[in-house]
Amino acid sequence: MEYRTLGATGVQVSTLCLGAMMYGPIGNNDEAECAAMTHRALDAGINFIDTADRYSMGISEEFVGRALKGRRDEVVVATKFYGPMGDDPNMQGGSRRWVVRAVEDSLRRLDTDYIDLYQMHRPDPRTDFGDTLAALTDLVRDGKIRMIGTSTFPAELIVEGQWAAERRGLERVRCEQPPYSIFTREIERAVLPTCLAYGMGTIVWSPLNGGWLAGKYRKDAEWPKDSRAARNLLPAARWDRTNPVVQHKLDLVEELDALAAEVGCSMAGLAYAFTLAHPAVTSTIIGPRTPEQLEAALEHADLRLSSDVLDRIDELVPPGTDLNPDDAFYVSSAIAEATLRRR
Repeated sequence: MEYRTLGATGVQVSTLCLGAMMYGPIGNNDEAECAAMTHRALDAGINFIDTADRYSMGISEEFVGRALKGRRDEVVVATKFYGPMGDDPNMQGGSRRWVVRAVEDSLRRLDTDYIDLYQMHRPDPRTDFGDTLAALTDLVRDGKIRMIGTSTFPAELIVEGQWAAERRGLERVRCEQPPYSIFTREIERAVLPTCLAYGMGTIVWSPLNGGWLAGKYRKDAEWPKDSRAARNLLPAARWDRTNPVVQHKLDLVEELDALAAEVGCSMAGLAYAFTLAHPAVTSTIIGPRTPEQLEAALEHADLRLSSDVLDRIDELVPPGTDLNPDDAFYVSSAIAEATLRRR
């Protein structure tokens, strides 16, 4: 297993990060099996685990905490806050009121004294980002968290966070966690260069694009019953066969499968290695639901792609391109809310 420095923090993390989104009712509710996958990942050299309070409404964090009993100090543990955690409208977002409560809830569920990397899961247009950073800075100084991160932030908000930290004497955001795959490359335009410019680490999620790059979805075949498409875990437009973009993806899957065969790896192995080829990327998140999916991710953990192979991928999907607009997991409120576009 290769290890890279997380931005300028000096912390060494494995290039594969074990994502625990599938731990719990949303994916695998067999806690013993999830614990076994955690131990298998650690034994394979993974020292980085990512979860969030929203994953199965806290159950993922609980599974991770119990699985790490006796091994906590070996692992860089990352979790996230932002999404609603109850009916109370204040149990969400980036306000100081919520941040100081959310971290205590995560510490309790993870059964740990500190969180290595505490990440804001999405931007909060209702809260001044500097105020959120001030609350997080206090948590760093209290020893409850070690580092601050963001997830799925646009480049302009990443810059805003860096400026706010400098102006107010606050802790800097140390890493960003954006979606990135062969099929979702928009972050190459601004997010990844911005992270490099500010010495931030980057942990990318959905490197398989929701299973597309694992070869789950093929021409003239029904969607697998255990797939995210069949379980309606993501917007239906991402799987609509009548959508020309979806048809194009199905064509590309065949070409990428053939390319992976030439390289001598699985299509998933090709997809993981693609994300790790970018100089801004520190680690790529694997999110197994089953032991078989974990083994498939570990099989080519050390694969690195040649420039020729990367050039061929560029020919199939141009750099900086998202094939499907429905793959965008963050849309600025300036676009999403019509009232902000009206006088």
